[in-house]
Amino acid sequence: MRNRMTLLVGLGAVTGLVLSTAALAQTAPQSTAKKYSVPRMPDGHPDLQGTYDLATITPMQRAAGTPLVLTKEQALKLETQRAAYREKEDQPIDANRKAPPKGGDGSPGPYGNVGGYNYGWLDPGSTYTVVDGQKRASLIIDPADGRIPPLTDAAKKRMAASRAQPTSDAQESNDPGLEKEPGAYDDPERRPLGERCILGFGSTSGPPALPDYFYNNLHQIVQTPDSIMLLTEMVHDARIIRMNKPHLPKSYRLWMGDSVGHWEGDTLVVDTTNFTDKTRFFGSTENLHVIERFTRVDEHSLLYKFTIDDPETWTKPWTGEFTWPATSKHIYEYACHEANYALTDILKGARLRDKEQAEKATK
Repeated sequence: MRNRMTLLVGLGAVTGLVLSTAALAQTAPQSTAKKYSVPRMPDGHPDLQGTYDLATITPMQRAAGTPLVLTKEQALKLETQRAAYREKEDQPIDANRKAPPKGGDGSPGPYGNVGGYNYGWLDPGSTYTVVDGQKRASLIIDPADGRIPPLTDAAKKRMAASRAQPTSDAQESNDPGLEKEPGAYDDPERRPLGERCILGFGSTSGPPALPDYFYNNLHQIVQTPDSIMLLTEMVHDARIIRMNKPHLPKSYRLWMGDSVGHWEGDTLVVDTTNFTDKTRFFGSTENLHVIERFTRVDEHSLLYKFTIDDPETWTKPWTGEFTWPATSKHIYEYACHEANYALTDILKGARLRDKEQAEKATK
C-alpha cells in the first residue's frame, strides 16, 4: 500500500510538472526570428558576390592594456568626436589666408602639409567595425593584446639595412611598425609602390585586404566555380583566386602573391604565398604566408578574417578580423598609372633649379 501511494504521489508530481511546463510554453513569447539562409551559387557554394565598403575607424592595433570590445558608451563618444572633427575639417578654407612657410608649419591638414589634400576629399570612415554585435577597438584579435608581435632580430637587421640603401623600394610611410627615415619621398628612386601606381598603399589590395583609412574603400567580389576575383577600387588592383589548385612553383613571384582557394563548409579559405620581395607587407619577406577566410554572416555583410605568418619577420603568427558591409555605391575608375606626369615635372623643376644655382655660384 505504501509503495502504491508513493507511486501515485510520484505520478502526480510528474503530471503537475508536465502541465506546468505546457502552461509556461503557452504563455512564453514565441520567437519570430528566422535563421539566416545563405544565398547560393548554382554549384551550391555560398554567393559572396557584391560590392563592400571597408571604411572603418577601427585601427589595426589597439593601445596597450585596452580591451578588444568597446562599450556602447565608449564607441558613441569616439564616433561623435570623429564626426565633429570631420565637420570642422570639411569647412571651406579661407581664400585670403596667408601662404604657409617654406616646408609647411608642421600642423596637420593643408596648411601644414603643403600640397596635401583638403580633408573634404578624404573618406577614412566614421564608425568602428562590428563583429558579433560588438564594436571592435582593433582589427587584431590574436595576440590577445591586439598588437603586432615583436620583430625577429633578423627582421630588425634587414630593415636597418634596407633603410640604408638609397635605391631601396621604400615602404609606405603609414605602415605600422616601420621607421619613417629616410622618407619614401626623399628620392625618386625610393618612391613607394602606391605612388608608382603599382599597388594600392597600406595593403588595400591585399592580401590581406585592409582598410586604407584614406579613401577609395570599395572592394568587389565576382565569383565562378573555378576562380574568384577581388577588385579593389584603390589603384584598380584585381586579384584572381584560383580554386582548388596547387600553388605555382616558388620561382613565380607576384605582386599580390599566388592565391588559391577552397571551401570549408560555407567559408571561403584563401591561401596565398609566392610574394615578391618588393612588396614587403609591414616589413615581411617574400616568404610571407597569408590565410584569409570569407564568411557571409547575413544579407548585408561578410566576416573577413586573416592570419599572417612569416617566421623571418615576426616571432609568431598573428590574426585579425573585421566586417565587410555590403554597399550599393559604385566603384569608380582610379586613373593612376606608373611614371605619372607629375613626377616628371617635379624632376624637371629640380634639375632646372640645380642648373640655376650652379650658374649663380660661378658668377
